[in-house]
Amino acid sequence: MSGHTYGVIVIGAGPVGENIADRVVQGGLSAAIVERELVGGECSYWACMPTKALLRSTAALRAARQVPGSREAVTGGLDVAAVLRRRDDFASQWNDDGQVAWLDSAGITLYRGQGRISSERVVEVTDGSGAATSLTARHAVVIATGSAALLPDIPGLHEAEPWSSREAAAARAIPGRLAVIGGGVVASEMATAFAALGSSVTMLARDGVLPLAEPFAGEQVTESLREAGVSVLLGSEAGAVKRDGGGTVHITLTTGQLVEADEVLVAIGRTPNTQDVGLDAVGLNPGAWLTVDDTLRVVSEDGELLGDGWLYAAGDVNRRVLLTHQGKYQARAVGDVIVARAKGEAVDDGPWGRHVATADERAVPQVVFTEPEIASVGLTKAAAEETGLRVRVVDYDLGAVAGSALHADGYRGHARMVVDEDRRVIVGFTLVGPDVAELLHAATIAVVGEVPIDRLWHAVPAYPTVSEVWLRLLEAYGR
Repeated sequence: MSGHTYGVIVIGAGPVGENIADRVVQGGLSAAIVERELVGGECSYWACMPTKALLRSTAALRAARQVPGSREAVTGGLDVAAVLRRRDDFASQWNDDGQVAWLDSAGITLYRGQGRISSERVVEVTDGSGAATSLTARHAVVIATGSAALLPDIPGLHEAEPWSSREAAAARAIPGRLAVIGGGVVASEMATAFAALGSSVTMLARDGVLPLAEPFAGEQVTESLREAGVSVLLGSEAGAVKRDGGGTVHITLTTGQLVEADEVLVAIGRTPNTQDVGLDAVGLNPGAWLTVDDTLRVVSEDGELLGDGWLYAAGDVNRRVLLTHQGKYQARAVGDVIVARAKGEAVDDGPWGRHVATADERAVPQVVFTEPEIASVGLTKAAAEETGLRVRVVDYDLGAVAGSALHADGYRGHARMVVDEDRRVIVGFTLVGPDVAELLHAATIAVVGEVPIDRLWHAVPAYPTVSEVWLRLLEAYGR
């Protein structure tokens, strides 16, 4: 077995792993990265980019139809083939040559194959031919292998060959009938996309639509899905699944009701990609989520560091926040703290310090690209109250803002800010409405910066923009 030594070894070359390796190299250490599939990971080929490409054409068409003048110029519906071609372009035709070239330009060494920890600071890589290479890290090993779709234990489901988010994102054709098991972000976005692309969609939302969002957000998306022709079955659960010889999928609900479809998408959650990375070699459970300390070093079930803290985990595998942008945020902290420790520099691990990911707990931004869009950051009203905060909730009709009326005829939306009354700072913010995604960062800055309400009075929104909702919310708060 050949062997090589690097400052840091990263298992997983998705956005998180790439960013860790890049920060490490920029800090003066050498880095090797191990990838068993495509460099660029889930987000590049089966999640963020291709799915949003599927949704964007629908949103652009909707926007044109909501404004007189452009509405009259729209003479047809979506060109489905063109939508799929654009999706393919954003997925780089499922070819990672461009990402590999970037690794090379950044000075990061790539090893293709399955990476497994064999002992402290040692990773064994087995390539497609079975050849093995041993890599040793001087300072740290980082697990950044992400997560995969969770397949529930429903009789007959596995045999029915269901779609996961991957198959939905990379679909070569639009099924006539699509059943979606789940009501979360992936389920809601893919129901939106495939209904617009021509599928007859049935959504089995056992726990409701977007149950973790503010209730008004889920309600508006549910209403919009139904207006788009989606059959949203709230509280419904699949009891058994069978695909017959003709290809039709038969889903028997726990109530006895039967749903038939040409494809079934399962979108009920994620499971960590840690089954085959050698966790057992260091006393951890293969297939388990990894627990980390404030600087993202892996700890045991008893909360103890492994050895001197040489093993880190970033991104989905640590289950802090399963979002690409938060994983990249963690990656920046991990890369920098590894470099600091390697050089004997001070570690800034206090709240909001450079070497921790405090925003994971207090200020996670997220956009759900449904119709309407949902943009949120921080805590919902319910979550804030569960933490014991004394909060005040301020709501405003987003459609009543002058900029919204200009943006689209019949604009419907809603805005909510959740204020910690003791500190008089915003701890949560949610927007629902067409094209609200680009409004989110102002709220993120307000939450992260803990900007006092009194100071926000002086942040004057430009007129006439949808951002004027900030003034209206502050006025309502001050009454």
